Amino acid sequence: VQVVESGGGLVQPGGSLRLSCAASGFTFDTYAMNWYRQTPGSEREKLVGMNSVGVRTAYADSVKGRFTMSRDNAKNTVYLQMNSLKPEDTGVYYCNLKQFLPTVNDYWGRGTQVTVAS
Repeated sequence: VQVVESGGGLVQPGGSLRLSCAASGFTFDTYAMNWYRQTPGSEREKLVGMNSVGVRTAYADSVKGRFTMSRDNAKNTVYLQMNSLKPEDTGVYYCNLKQFLPTVNDYWGRGTQVTVAS
């Protein structure tokens, strides 16, 4: 199983970025794909997730109203559109593929760095 994030970079405050996460090499049907973030000095924080039938979890308060998760089932890819970025959004963004059946397994990407600075 491979999970690969892309789309990070340097952006000015108020700007936007779109992250992508492509998952491959799996055949299980019951799973969720989640976005996490780890900012300097903090633990990894779950931002939002979406299961295999398209039900999305609530957004973390820190990103609610600014970030939007979407997916392309045909490509096994999810996206995180990030608008109105703030310096405190700086961190490493990780994609997680969580398998539920027949066993629970977590697969992580290596992360993509997002830096919000002027």
